[in-house]
Amino acid sequence: MTEIHRNKGAAIPVIFVFAIILVIFYYFDHYTGLKLAIAGILVAPVFYIAYLLLSYTGPKKSRLYGLENLTAKLPAIKKPSGHVEFKYKMLWTVLIVLLYFVLTNVYIYGLNTKDTIDVFASFRAIFAGASGSLMDLGIGPIVTASIVMQLFAGAKIFNLDLTNAEDKAIYQGVQKLLVIIMIFVEAIPQAFGFLVPDASLVSNLNAAAPGYGEFLAQSIIVLQLFFGSYLVFLMDEVVSKYGIGSGISLFIAAGVSQQLFTGTFNWVPSTITAPLSVSNPPAGAIPKAIYLFLNSPASLTNTGMEQILFAQPNPMIALVGTLLIFFIVAYFQSSKIELPISHERVRGARGRYPLQLLYASNIPVILATALLANISMWTLLFWSSPVLSKIPILGHNKLLGGYPSATQVTALGISNTTPTSGLAYYLYTPNGLSDWLFPILEPKVSQNVLLGHTPIEEVIHVIVFMAFLVGFSILFAKFWIETTNMGAGAVARQIRSSGMQIPGFRRDPRVMEKVLSKYIPAITIFSGAIVGLLAGGADLIGTVGDTSGTGLLLAVGIVIQFYEAMGREQLMEMHPMIRQFFIGG
Repeated sequence: MTEIHRNKGAAIPVIFVFAIILVIFYYFDHYTGLKLAIAGILVAPVFYIAYLLLSYTGPKKSRLYGLENLTAKLPAIKKPSGHVEFKYKMLWTVLIVLLYFVLTNVYIYGLNTKDTIDVFASFRAIFAGASGSLMDLGIGPIVTASIVMQLFAGAKIFNLDLTNAEDKAIYQGVQKLLVIIMIFVEAIPQAFGFLVPDASLVSNLNAAAPGYGEFLAQSIIVLQLFFGSYLVFLMDEVVSKYGIGSGISLFIAAGVSQQLFTGTFNWVPSTITAPLSVSNPPAGAIPKAIYLFLNSPASLTNTGMEQILFAQPNPMIALVGTLLIFFIVAYFQSSKIELPISHERVRGARGRYPLQLLYASNIPVILATALLANISMWTLLFWSSPVLSKIPILGHNKLLGGYPSATQVTALGISNTTPTSGLAYYLYTPNGLSDWLFPILEPKVSQNVLLGHTPIEEVIHVIVFMAFLVGFSILFAKFWIETTNMGAGAVARQIRSSGMQIPGFRRDPRVMEKVLSKYIPAITIFSGAIVGLLAGGADLIGTVGDTSGTGLLLAVGIVIQFYEAMGREQLMEMHPMIRQFFIGG
């Protein structure tokens, strides 16, 4: 471990800012006694981390090395000492997925589920979470931490060389620390704004600590959210080191697959409390179509076909769109550019280096959608939070994002988390043709769906949403390629170290990098754009099971990648020489 040199004088400004924050808590929100103490305990670690960064003076260039001793103490899953057999990898993978499903059904103690607002309702598919459970935050903090790290690394703020083993290790360690911070950043606003504590718990705590019952109940909810989210992080590490593929990817695929299955085959009535009827058909796309054909003569008319094809929930057009996206993603996933390579010493030993068209995989669209989710959460907080809504400029600002009043919720039949104006409205994810296209074509019939906006404004909404998703998918694709050593330079060094070369060119990494630069940057932009278009397109068409377009795109890609990973693992199991090649590579 690196010997760290520090400038202890950096503690003075850090302590000064920390004291100012506590004074603001005291005067701005009347934090006294126990509340102020707990707030200080929650805020203090952030300032301690700031001190470690600011006080670092060497010997490494990056200040992130100031956190090296701290990140080394974080709980982590140890790497296996040797090769893990395929059957044990499958066992660990299955066990972790089963544990994930169990945790999605373990509900938070002391939570009033009836009055709780699900901030991430439209992003559940990609966050792999379940509202009101220990998995409420899902993979949100992990993805958000990854976004922050990639943006900083892409902007060269960290001063790290990610091809260097030490720099990459400190990058990954700091990312783990940032995950913990992001858990609290997402958990605290939700627990103190939208996750309503149960009245009986508040009453019991008030009896023990008069005046602090609600605050203590909210703090208990935060601790449970932290436990669940950090457990997800450790489960992901278990799958990555002892299982097959990525835990995060498997959790997403598992949740989306469950939604797709129920959305397609659910025979329960759309309104559970009412009996099955033509006006209340089965919720699943296929049972709904069969039931209407068998029990309603009107189903053969234009009105009946419109109900089958377009009416919520789970219209047949959504099932068709789901299948279409599946085949398109499968096609792009299997398409690749193959560069010829040959061995420098063994004549006749030739091969091909594949560059998939979806070179950056689905990661960019996960990050772009997670950014959308964070914008949605914070605009809602700035609009409705008793504390944040009072902040000048940001608080209760319609330009940032306006949300409906209780009267509008009743009149329009929408959720109180649905934005009605500002940036949040234009970045809000459409949910199928009935959410945007039909209201544009028939604005008088669908005034409530447009939330008071004109058809032109709805067109702008769709364009802005698609532009954001595609643009940020391209941006994150470029950052992802550079931070994971998949850029032209890194690939050239990998080919060089394996003893291979591109025929017709000198065996020089710089020459190979120049050749690869003709392909990798272009397919990186293409892959980012295509996953953004596919995810946004699926949202616009609609999918069964209320799965977002991003969730569907991810699930298909993850299942294909998991199948390919299983094939590689079995191949390595059968041939030890191949295993040595993969491990060495």
